[in-house]
Amino acid sequence: MKHLLPALILFASIPAGIELSRADAPVGPHLGRAASAGEIARFDINVFPDGTGLPPGSGSVAQGKLIYDRQCLACHGEGGTGSSADPLAGAEMGLTGEWPDQTIGTYWPYATTLFDFNRRSMPMDKPGLLTNDNTYAITAYLLYLNGIIDEETTLDAGTLMQVKMPNRDGFINVWENERQKK
Repeated sequence: MKHLLPALILFASIPAGIELSRADAPVGPHLGRAASAGEIARFDINVFPDGTGLPPGSGSVAQGKLIYDRQCLACHGEGGTGSSADPLAGAEMGLTGEWPDQTIGTYWPYATTLFDFNRRSMPMDKPGLLTNDNTYAITAYLLYLNGIIDEETTLDAGTLMQVKMPNRDGFINVWENERQKK
């Protein structure tokens, strides 16, 4: 009992001590450093399905294959058929098949979304590494692998908007449905 009383007093004082120290607490854990304006700008990018936000630049299927072989092949395999990462092309069944294949050609509804995803997050070990031209080229190559564009295509903001993805109408647009009800 004589050891219990000091423990209770100490335990009862902890919340008060924590509250008092919070006022002086640092804003963060002091890990790393603050991002520079340039670093923030590199990731402060948005490309929407309607093409809003597409940057200047262009890239061809042939250029995309060269970049793919250097930056993507190790994870996504030869011709985008998969390796340690999911396949990007080569689907044998659509989304309604018994064993659906979820690749760019069977799943993605907008080519602009593919561009945006690649520009933001690829390659996985160095997201944001790809220039606008590289991203247009990679997008062109991936669309070509999926049989969506031909081998002679060069993509830019205008031509990318003209690409109609096979699964464009395969999603339910809840927002649009609700808007039409009003």
